[in-house]
Amino acid sequence: MFRYLTSGESHGKQLSTIIEGLPAGLKITADKIDADLKRRQGGYGRGGRMLIESDSASIVSGVRHGSTLGSPVALIIENRDWENWLDAMDPAPRTGVDKKEVKRPRPGHADLTGAMKYGHSDIRNVLERSSARETAARVAVGAVAKGLLAEFGISIYSWVTEVGGEKANVKAKDCRSLHDLAERSVMRCPVGAATKRMTKLIDNAKAAGDSLGGSFEVVAVGVPPGLGSYVHWDRKLDALISMAIMSIQAIKGVEVGLGFDVASTPGSRVQDEIFYGKHIAEGSNAKAAFWPQESGFYRRTNGAGGIEGGMSNGAPIVIKAAMKPIPTLYKPLRSVDIDSKKAFKASVERSDCCAVPAASVIGEAVVAIELAGAFLDKFGGDSIVEIRRNYKAYLKAIASF
Repeated sequence: MFRYLTSGESHGKQLSTIIEGLPAGLKITADKIDADLKRRQGGYGRGGRMLIESDSASIVSGVRHGSTLGSPVALIIENRDWENWLDAMDPAPRTGVDKKEVKRPRPGHADLTGAMKYGHSDIRNVLERSSARETAARVAVGAVAKGLLAEFGISIYSWVTEVGGEKANVKAKDCRSLHDLAERSVMRCPVGAATKRMTKLIDNAKAAGDSLGGSFEVVAVGVPPGLGSYVHWDRKLDALISMAIMSIQAIKGVEVGLGFDVASTPGSRVQDEIFYGKHIAEGSNAKAAFWPQESGFYRRTNGAGGIEGGMSNGAPIVIKAAMKPIPTLYKPLRSVDIDSKKAFKASVERSDCCAVPAASVIGEAVVAIELAGAFLDKFGGDSIVEIRRNYKAYLKAIASF
């Protein structure tokens, strides 16, 4: 079973993660993980924390001379701001120090409900862990997962499609090209004109002490048919991916393929007709090459977003997500002190004005993690060599179906 845990607080000493279930012989280097950590920290509209942190992962176990051993892999990301928070966040008992207690819950955060649930009188005990800082650890795990998938020709791409109501008219191109255009944009948006309009909206929102949300798209290309399952609800691939996307802080909606558009579209235009022969993609829903097999069963459209009946069908997996505006505002919203019960303006923690570009990178990571888990469930073995042998046997079997 491929699984992982993360630990750490926003202003604690470090973020840590342990990954279990990786096969032996997978090439892993810290520089590839760091490249994705750097991408997560970018994007127009980020706050002051990004000026302090320069995330870097340390591989502390499970890897020898650049290859996994088959044992659990442990990664650490140090928080460079830790020294400024030593008194407030020291795990050891401390007296007579400024604990930077928080008594005023911020609307839109886990603050109030988390304090109620765990019986905390200091909301800092909640916000330190509920912070999106935790996603740095998941991006590190995602980088490892992408490395595993790449061994079998599977690639994960992403780009921003909307910020603050400003939508990008993303025209159908191959995913690699769209991704490359996004990587050169401060908004991770592949449309230059939309990038300019988005940055202007962010400037206006920041000047007003407000924040903006938006949406992004994640596409996985080269995924073979058959990942996931129709047999049990908790093994359906779209369910697993949807849960992973929704677990990202501030994400409030997720779509697969046509998503909510299916509610207003006739069935004749929703379902993807099945053909046999040489693969031919058509229409704006294709956006990428199909699973790399020259001929066989295929679909010319991709309204299903690459998943039918809880299983990948060989077409690109297309996921869309909606992110709400960051709830921490520099023009604080009204709240109530948990001790005095008096009305106050909610306390302000250092925050972003817009983090949609970063969320798209995190989206890549969690999709990669779920695909890696489903891939290992299907073709798992104790080594990359064994998995490759299993995979080749499967490809041979379905080629003659």
